[in-house]
Amino acid sequence: MYSESEWARLCWDPEKECIGLGHRVLCGVDEVGVGCLAGPVVAAAVILNPLQIPQGITDSKLIQPRKRELLSEEIQRVAVAWGVGIAEVEEIDTINIFHAAKRAMERAVMALKVKPCVLLVDGKFPIKSDLPQKCYVKGDLKSVSIGAASIIAKVRRDSMMTDFDSKFPGYGFAKHKGYGSKFHREQLQARGSTPLHRKSFSWTPV
Repeated sequence: MYSESEWARLCWDPEKECIGLGHRVLCGVDEVGVGCLAGPVVAAAVILNPLQIPQGITDSKLIQPRKRELLSEEIQRVAVAWGVGIAEVEEIDTINIFHAAKRAMERAVMALKVKPCVLLVDGKFPIKSDLPQKCYVKGDLKSVSIGAASIIAKVRRDSMMTDFDSKFPGYGFAKHKGYGSKFHREQLQARGSTPLHRKSFSWTPV
């Protein structure tokens, strides 16, 4: 879709590596929520337009919440295509978090309305796909495409966990988003678990 010269102006090594292999439609894939005690794991896949890349894309955890929300909106507006995939708590407990996270990533790719030439996947391991793949550890710091996917996935998951806060009040989901904060573990100890909690995960009492 885009020429090598259009991609070449970017200073991102994974993208340069992929265009050097002859790929032109690059898709970044990342997930959010693997280490949480509660809630789904959410993944996103993003095909960026190299001529319209928002400024400030990096690992979503390094971006302030409001800026992250604005970036997510901008990425979705200017990207060639994007998709989101989700693996729910029941699935995580059934097939384990590693396989559930990969499944969410596969669903995000399947949700794309444009077929990419190559997948740039965050982490060590590829996902199930007939497309060529390159895997990058800490890819959201190295690849603008993976970074964009991490932003969309985190904003979507954070929104879901904020909504769950009213359904399961008292646990602080809107604040910690399901991660194992001290407050979260205190509430688990005092109140017990909810259907949102991953039963296959262990947690340390306060």
